Amino acid sequence: MAGHDRSPRRPGARAALRGVAGVAALAAAGTLTACQLPGGDAPERAPGAAATGPAGPTSAGDPYVPGDGNGGYDVQHYGLKLTIMPDAAEQLSGTATITAKATARLARFNLDLTDLKVAEVTVNGAPARTQRAQGELEITPAEPLEKGAEFTAVVAYSGTPEPVNDPVLGTYGWIRTPDGVFVACQPSGAQTWFPSNDHPSDKALFDFEITVPAGLTAVANGTPESLPGGGSPGGGPPGAPQEPDPGTPGTPGGTPGEPGGAPGPAVSPIGARATTTSKWHVANPMATYLATVTVGEFAFRNGTTASGVPVISAADPSSSTSLDGFHRENIRVTEEFSKLFGPYPFASSGGIVDNAAVGFALETQTRPVYGSYGVTPTLIAHELAHQWFGDSVSVTRWKDIWLNEGFASYAEWIWGERSGGPAPQEQFDRLYETGGDELWDVPPGDPGRKDMFHRSVYDRGAMTLHALRTEVGDAAFFEILKTWTKEKKNTNATTPQFVETAERVSGKRLDSLFRAWLYERGRPPR
Repeated sequence: MAGHDRSPRRPGARAALRGVAGVAALAAAGTLTACQLPGGDAPERAPGAAATGPAGPTSAGDPYVPGDGNGGYDVQHYGLKLTIMPDAAEQLSGTATITAKATARLARFNLDLTDLKVAEVTVNGAPARTQRAQGELEITPAEPLEKGAEFTAVVAYSGTPEPVNDPVLGTYGWIRTPDGVFVACQPSGAQTWFPSNDHPSDKALFDFEITVPAGLTAVANGTPESLPGGGSPGGGPPGAPQEPDPGTPGTPGGTPGEPGGAPGPAVSPIGARATTTSKWHVANPMATYLATVTVGEFAFRNGTTASGVPVISAADPSSSTSLDGFHRENIRVTEEFSKLFGPYPFASSGGIVDNAAVGFALETQTRPVYGSYGVTPTLIAHELAHQWFGDSVSVTRWKDIWLNEGFASYAEWIWGERSGGPAPQEQFDRLYETGGDELWDVPPGDPGRKDMFHRSVYDRGAMTLHALRTEVGDAAFFEILKTWTKEKKNTNATTPQFVETAERVSGKRLDSLFRAWLYERGRPPR
């Protein structure tokens, strides 16, 4: 979660929000552990022991999150059909249909799945053999998968997901609220509620079909199938631009900031209990940690930006957040950042404010989630900036997380100035003079496993960008950002690739600047 942005992930209160008005610094604490929960089915043998033939690696090989992710295949699409009953003994039952391409010949492969019970697995329609151990679901198809072949794995599963409790990051993942569930999964919480290749290096398309008790609503990523009154956001196929119209409560459309309605689910009984079902489509590749299926009582607003991006904003009625103000700010930030960073990269924007007792927000793709602590304009700016920096352009390995957090923090500085706060230069100067050893002793370009969400990643990362802006000038700086988001849209990237882009666009040698600000200990010279 660190993409929580500016709200650091730490145990307990985790420090206050980091906004332009004054922010408690992210404190370095503890040691990051692999975000897998103990327990699960004990295997009768070690995974793979009885299988013959080549197997995919059981990890993405990222030392910041040991054990997360897998190799040997590339997921193309997740189809998640979920029934979520927050008050039931088993809160979740689901079927995950995973379409992938084998990148090597595979006699078996692994998915990340923690604790949940697996009823059945098929691969290409044939029953598959499974084994469980330490957050891994090993699958042995009836026939080996040839390199380059596309295959479909279907996993039927159930249980009650537990949140991840990490000594550095605090509690995240599947978090119960008074009326439902808040789902925010950075970096490794997706595996607690659906089988996946749970590492950002393997992005995929998603479709959700979510059934919840009548009276509750599930809000997911992407574009809902329908809104009250019929149609879809934008009045056409999911993701189609919407022409602003007068808009009235409970109808699709609406001018920016005008009331709209909640996504319009189908209502049906299951046994004696009435339920509602909604469908959401994610049209751009998404990392697993950015997926959400937040459930509760919500009021909604929907509208569009001036350039036609549909915006859906939701808030729990018990929240202190003004839904109208939140919605207007989502529209405003989405539109203005589209001018600064390049066209908005997804089919819809917005946000979700829930009554979750957490001290962070997260940039869940298309629709960031916020806890009950309150929402500020700069926090909204931080999370929406992540739609470009972190969500569309994603890290290849977590060591480059400054490409997410440093960029979103600098966007927060920019928005703070536009909202009447200090200019980015003032922010830079204050931190340069008062940052202290904790800022200068952690290199943000490779902070280490226990410091991946250290304040240096946020603040010194943002300072790196301001140092770049000072060196190349405003015109070249913003052209660098637009080039980066255009060339790397929907992909994974690394710091060396950003340095190459900056040098190519600016025509300057910048290796010494980036080395000093990202990789060396101590305060860089001005």
